[in-house]
Amino acid sequence: MARIVRSVMGVVLMMAAVVGSALPVHAGEGGALAVVSQVDPGYRLGAEDTLLVSVWKDEQLTREVIVRPDGMFSFPLVGDIQAEERTVEDIRSDLVKRLTKYIPNPNVSVAVTKVISYKVYVIGRVNKPGEYVIGHYTDVLQALSLAGGLTPFAAENEIKVMRRVRGEQYAIPFRYGDVRKGRDLEQNILLLRGDVVMVP
Repeated sequence: MARIVRSVMGVVLMMAAVVGSALPVHAGEGGALAVVSQVDPGYRLGAEDTLLVSVWKDEQLTREVIVRPDGMFSFPLVGDIQAEERTVEDIRSDLVKRLTKYIPNPNVSVAVTKVISYKVYVIGRVNKPGEYVIGHYTDVLQALSLAGGLTPFAAENEIKVMRRVRGEQYAIPFRYGDVRKGRDLEQNILLLRGDVVMVP
């Protein structure tokens, strides 16, 4: 049974590494921060993310827009559009609805060209500590995989996820050793923007 659990966990970690290596961009010590161009369809936008909005057969309404710190972006004819915490499809539907007043049956497409807002941080005893810009939701195991895994002297059952909610900071424990053995898997939570994974 133990062998089966170890095998399953090994496959999970390998898949996390494969998926992670294709999408996120790492800005480690002294490294330049880059961005990705493909995101999960369910990704919810945040400040500084960049979108390409195009209306078929209307070059004047095809442009790149950046989500402002207030979570909005401006677009001709319709004014400000709420983008933060919404998906690309939400925004596309909103634009179609608003543009219908000026253009009959507008054909609108929206694509994310740069993801900058979804950043997580992995620090401490990992092989590649730093800031990670990711185009898909990531759990703790995947973040550790992106950071190259734990170093030999890491305290694997004393890892914490630091999260700030409405100005209050919380420490969420993560016992890697237990998860590796297939126990208490619910602690492998999805990370939110700005979460810091600390590995002592």
